[in-house]
Amino acid sequence: MVGLDLLPDEARAIIHLINTPSASGPYNLTAPEPATCKQLVKALGKALGKPTLIPVPAFALKLVFREGAQELLLCSQKMSSARLEATGFAFKHPT
Repeated sequence: MVGLDLLPDEARAIIHLINTPSASGPYNLTAPEPATCKQLVKALGKALGKPTLIPVPAFALKLVFREGAQELLLCSQKMSSARLEATGFAFKHPT
């Protein structure tokens, strides 16, 4: 069996919440210092071997994907790990 300290933070957080009786309701599984949209796009481009030099204008994404663009493609989600950390969870990789 893999030790909990070897699992990624997301898996450890889920196990932590399951084992924390006072934890109920929704929790954000995000790092205390999440990556920016620019960092995510650059990493995705690198992983796919594709250039990420020219950004797509937001209006073009909204025109094609409508509401989905704002929720899924424009990286506008403001999440916090404060509630998860308040249960005593400590991140191994806070960035």
